[in-house]
Amino acid sequence: MLKCASLSTLEIDNPEVALSEIKAQLEQKLPLLKHSVGIIMCHPEFISTGVLRYICENLPFDLAGVTTSSQAVNDEIGELILTIFVMTSDDVSFKTGITGELGNDVDGTVKAAYEKVTEGDCEPPKLALIFPPFGRHGGDEYSRVWEKVLHGTPVFGTYAIDDTTTFTENETVYNGQSHKAAMPFVLCYGNINPRFRIVTLSEDHIIFSKAEITKAKGNCIHEINNVNAREYFEKIGFATSLSYFTPFMVDLLKREDHDGVPVIRGFFSFTEEGTIILTGDADEGSTFNLLKCNIDDMLSITQKKIAEINRMHDVNGVLLFPCIIRHVILRGINKPSLELAGVKEAIHQEIPFMMGYSGGEFCPTSVRNGVPVNRFHNFSIVILIV
Repeated sequence: MLKCASLSTLEIDNPEVALSEIKAQLEQKLPLLKHSVGIIMCHPEFISTGVLRYICENLPFDLAGVTTSSQAVNDEIGELILTIFVMTSDDVSFKTGITGELGNDVDGTVKAAYEKVTEGDCEPPKLALIFPPFGRHGGDEYSRVWEKVLHGTPVFGTYAIDDTTTFTENETVYNGQSHKAAMPFVLCYGNINPRFRIVTLSEDHIIFSKAEITKAKGNCIHEINNVNAREYFEKIGFATSLSYFTPFMVDLLKREDHDGVPVIRGFFSFTEEGTIILTGDADEGSTFNLLKCNIDDMLSITQKKIAEINRMHDVNGVLLFPCIIRHVILRGINKPSLELAGVKEAIHQEIPFMMGYSGGEFCPTSVRNGVPVNRFHNFSIVILIV
């Protein structure tokens, strides 16, 4: 059986006090079993003050994770906060690792790190948790690489971010060491039953629907309905309205593992040639709807998903990674913690959870006959239930 607990500290200056708070919560909430691991998230200042390293060096299990801008756990909400989600079990085991610097050869770097950690394993992991640095490579590339390495293991995770406008202070974390260009990961084996949910945007707020991407590569859309992308939006009078807060709901029709579940992409910019750059891939031959982001609707969908989790059986813990754009949108109405607070209030108190903002989310859209459809997301909350 898997048991979980969420721990937190607001002590950002004194490492000894911060560690004592974490240890006291751990002792109160969760006797450690044979195998344990921790997922850690924190504001970057916990790295510069030495608090993160001191905590990690003095806990009896590996910790992997990322920096973030704002978080919630069962007992606390905050921006200047460090949180740990602990999993422990006698019949679920964990292996952890970290890649080398993620340069041009992402495939080789990830494969080498994975093989080092799993050397001699007969069974693949039941779940992989990944924590890439923001800005090195696209999320779809990481999803593709891990899919190739894992051969059918569900992949869940989050990009590192921070509270700057350009995310230049983001770092990944592995056993107390912080990294700008390496990706920590956690592999889970044994009697674990991961389930996934995605909180996305409603199709009730479609601005227009079912345009076809007729020429594209990666996250660049060159033509829509056989017309230059910028010209297309100019014709419908929408070219000047596109912004970071414009969600594209893309149906990846041409993928071999297409499961009918669309993904959300964000608008990044136009090039001089009129190409649209998105925050994730939008394959040639895909169709998309353009959505309006309605805050009330966004929050309502989140609450419905938490109510669904509360009704589920065999819930030992929950990880939630919401897109940073959701946080920016709420900050625009001076309520940056509204979604975090809503989840904290709604989720059953006996369910340990950790929720931290993400620069891009990794989560299967479906699992059919044991085979996951691993995807990269924007504008969404990805949820892991264990």
